[in-house]
Amino acid sequence: MGTTVDTVDDLVAFVGQHLGTSDWLVVTQDRVNTFADATDDQQWIHVDPERAASGPFGGPIAHGYMTLSLLVPLWAQVLTVSHRSMAINYGLNRVRFPAPVPVGSRVRLSATLASCERVPGGVQIVVDAVVEREGGDRPVCVAEPIYRIYE
Repeated sequence: MGTTVDTVDDLVAFVGQHLGTSDWLVVTQDRVNTFADATDDQQWIHVDPERAASGPFGGPIAHGYMTLSLLVPLWAQVLTVSHRSMAINYGLNRVRFPAPVPVGSRVRLSATLASCERVPGGVQIVVDAVVEREGGDRPVCVAEPIYRIYE
């Protein structure tokens, strides 16, 4: 369940608050292979299930950057600004991958609004984002994405 606000100005009231948690998303081998093709990262721990079965993780795992890229579809479930012209990824303050994401896992995003400041035409927000794996004991990604949302 996520948060919906009417305008970018309404976001200020949510600083320090949990915005919500996305639905679970299954990390499939097809998704991992597509990411590998798009990024030319064909390392066997991602794309060769047979070889990966005897590797350090007992099977193939998602790329760290693929896990980070899942912020895009998961974030869309966490915050909706009804009246905005556009939103952009502005960057990241930090990113860590504390645990692997085995293929077949389900992951979800939990997000808290860390800050919100006015920029010309909108706001810039920093989010404390935590991606967890179902049944995992540590997050699979901890990040501070920065978004700009325009009126």
